Amino acid sequence: MNRKAIVVGASSGIGREVTRLLISEGWQLGIAARREEPLMELKALAPERVEVMKIDVTSADAESRLLSLIDAIGGMDLYFHASGIGKQNRQLEMETELQTMETNAVGFTRMITAAFRYFAERGEGHIAAITSIAGTMGLGPAPAYSATKALQANYLQALEQQAHQRKLNIRFTDIRPGFVDTALLKGSFHYPMIMKPDSVAKDIVRSIRQRRHIRIIDWRYRLLTFFWRLIPNCIWRRMKL
Repeated sequence: MNRKAIVVGASSGIGREVTRLLISEGWQLGIAARREEPLMELKALAPERVEVMKIDVTSADAESRLLSLIDAIGGMDLYFHASGIGKQNRQLEMETELQTMETNAVGFTRMITAAFRYFAERGEGHIAAITSIAGTMGLGPAPAYSATKALQANYLQALEQQAHQRKLNIRFTDIRPGFVDTALLKGSFHYPMIMKPDSVAKDIVRSIRQRRHIRIIDWRYRLLTFFWRLIPNCIWRRMKL
């Protein structure tokens, strides 16, 4: 079977590692990001099976470019969304907060709904996206990041419910990693329980193959988020993070 996938946010980090795995498994891919040069490096791994498109999810033409990329590979079975930004912003610098909102909320919504409409018209498909455990609770050091990650998780849940009610054969996989050693975490702050992008990518591809609805990576973060949810807000707001 000639499986076809679109990966948005393939130029670096987890998205890049997932792309490499899908290439090794024989998928036909359309890969997209704001930076084209890293995409061309991935295309060189399988030139006959990989098409490249420069897409900025915050741009108004992102949906039309996505549809062009889908046409370029002859269809889409899987849409994988790995595009996102995030950083600590304790000082609430406005540019950082608004860029995070624009990419992780507006851009995410733009691309996920475009994929949903495509699959609804086609009759079936699979949408997978990287959200985060950061969406479990509001995190003071990164307000916009944790808020947009909560939005993403709820949005996917809402679309999954809508697909079920409309009897659409669209599957969803909400992928929630903890701290991963990527450019998003660069800086002087030391993050605990850091995971490697390649091992996270393997878990993601396996979760997609198994059609998991929600996947928190790994067991340490599953425990952490379980206990987070039990903390009353009167205690949570006093915690130092």
